Order: sequence, then C-alpha cells, then structure tokens
Amino acid sequence: MNEQSLAGQAAFAPANTPDIANALIADAGLRVDVERRRGRGAGLNPSGRFEARQRETFDDGWQTLEELPPFKTEVQVEKPRTAITRNESPDIPFDRSINPYRGCEHGCIYCFARPTHAYMGLSPGLDFEAKLFAKPDAAKLLERELAKPGYKPRVIAIGTNTDPYQPIEKEWRIMRQILEVLNRANHPVAIVTKSALVMRDIDILKDMAAKNLVRVGLSVTTLDRKLARTMEPRAATPPRRLEAIQALSEAGIRTSIMVAPIIPALNDHEIERILDAGKAAGALEASYVILRLPLEVSPLFRDWLLQHYPDRYRHVMSLVRSMRGGKDYDAEFGKRMKGAGPYAWQISRRFEMATRRLDLTRRNIALRDDLFVPPDGSGVQLSLL
Repeated sequence: MNEQSLAGQAAFAPANTPDIANALIADAGLRVDVERRRGRGAGLNPSGRFEARQRETFDDGWQTLEELPPFKTEVQVEKPRTAITRNESPDIPFDRSINPYRGCEHGCIYCFARPTHAYMGLSPGLDFEAKLFAKPDAAKLLERELAKPGYKPRVIAIGTNTDPYQPIEKEWRIMRQILEVLNRANHPVAIVTKSALVMRDIDILKDMAAKNLVRVGLSVTTLDRKLARTMEPRAATPPRRLEAIQALSEAGIRTSIMVAPIIPALNDHEIERILDAGKAAGALEASYVILRLPLEVSPLFRDWLLQHYPDRYRHVMSLVRSMRGGKDYDAEFGKRMKGAGPYAWQISRRFEMATRRLDLTRRNIALRDDLFVPPDGSGVQLSLL
C-alpha cells in the first residue's frame, strides 16, 4: 500500500480507533524522527497534493536514517508582481491583505494556511515551518500600488495567512518597511499576530493610532505554557502576548484579544480566563474562531493529537465533527469560522456572555480612510495620454 492511501486512511479513520490511525501513519513511514524535527509543530512531512510522486521514509538497513539532517529554517526570496491580495469572502471583514512571508516558523499545528505550501511544490507539514519565502520588495510594490490613479483606500489586513512578526522578521524587517509606507500614506491597517515582536514597531503604530489608522489583534489560544509550547512551538509564550497587549494599549494603540482557534476538549475551557487576561492587559475588542481543518491540516492535526493527547483524540474529533456536519471540515461560507450545531452554539453563548461581562466589543471599530495621501508615485510607470 502506498503512502498516499495510508495517509488517507489515517486521516479518515473512525474517531474511536486512534490506535489504528496511529499505526497506519507510523507504518507508512510518514512520521519524521523526533530529533530531526525538535522545536517544530508537525510530526509529518508528506508530499504536497499536487506532486506526481509521494515520498516515503523507510529503513534500508544501512543506517541512512540516522544520517538525515535536522530540519533547519531556510529562507528563499520571492518576487511577486503585487503586494496586495484581494478577496471577496463574506466571512471576513476586509477585501485586501498583505503577506510579507509565505510559510511560518511559528509551527502552529492547527494553521489553516498550511495547505498553501503545496502550491510551491512543498509539504504543508514540516516544510511549511522550515522552508520559508520572504518578499523583500513588498514595501516598494505596495507604494507603487497605492500611487496608482483611482486607488481607493480600505483597511489592509496583515497576518491573516502567516504571521508578519514570525522570527525571521527580526532579520528581514519587511513588516516594518510596509508599516512605514502605510504610515506615510495615512492608510488604515489591521494586524494579527502571535508575536511579541510587534512591540518593536510601537513607534510607528503609535503615530498611526493617533489618527485612528490601526488596530492590532493578539491571538492567545491558551494560558497553559505546556500546551502552547507543544501546539505553537516557536510563537511567543502566552505571558509575552499579554505583555504585548498591555504595551500596545498603554501606547494608545487599539488592541484585540483573539481566542483563535478554539479547540474542543483541549482549550475551550479557557475561553473566559483568556478573555479576563486580555481585558486586564488593556484589550478593548475580542473575537474567536473555531478550529478549522482544511485539506492537509486534518491528518497533520490528527497525528499531533495522537502523539501528545491520545486520551482526548476520540472526544476532540467527535466534537469537531459535531460542528462540521459530521466531517472534519466544512468550508461553507457562514459556517467555516464558527461551526454549526449545539456545541458551536454553546461556544458562541459563552463567548457572548463573557465579552458582555467584561465590556469587550465584538465588532471592530471602523478605522479612518479619509486621510489617505497617495505616495508620489516614484517608480510607477506613467500612463499613456
């Protein structure tokens, strides 16, 4: 039996048979040795779904497995034609976004962006965390796009796919360059991150906040250091994220506490505690997202759950399916973010009651777009008269 068929069986094995799913994954040679992936989130590195060949690790008897190098972070330069990505999704409150990087070193096992690495011929597993792409020209491209005749400013979202403040931002500083462009143009921006590195840019964000041009959302999935370390190995610790909320708030920057994702029977019991901590740190807004398991994320998350919380496997996946129409994931608009059914309703009610008690608004306060000043257009090709 080949790797692909085994992986498929493991992905859709009945929730009450974790031992079978575990055996299928292990026997297929899909799992990467712990020493090679230390400090990473995923335990698997299957080939991307568009690849003609599927990879399988096996012992050939020559101890070659012991010679395989550990996964190290590699960064390649990507040269996109545009900086702004457009979308028409009715589930999200923005129509444009910027992604300074492709792939994310944080290694969050539940990341819904993992499947996008398959478009690069790479694995949504460990490759997504270790083989990254940086877009050093993003700020220049953005400036040109903002200078085009007829451009109409709307809030640009950053951090909706991969984290703009992941560790490699310390060296590449692409996010800071983007903020400098947006600040000069008085362009509104909404940022989402799990990193305390956002505090580095308080000087820019403070200027923008004074003109109501920015809001920042910090995603806090758990207050349990052990769970966070396992689930989000290279993201900032929960206390550091709360520290970032406090620092941003004290600087006059509007902040939001995001419980995203909520994972049934794993971190759902922490909803109220996380919101309490966020409010105490100075957050003014709050939001949540239910766990999403599209495409390759499902087998990756299942394997992680089997490795770290095997006793909860059946319960977690049963509750996930109860919110997704009996499936691991339902991509239907209106349901994919919040889920459906009694359990999803219960989560919604708990969140509503907690935010009301804490006076945390669940609606994003509108940012200004009437202050926009187009860049001078240097480098933009002149239109023909």
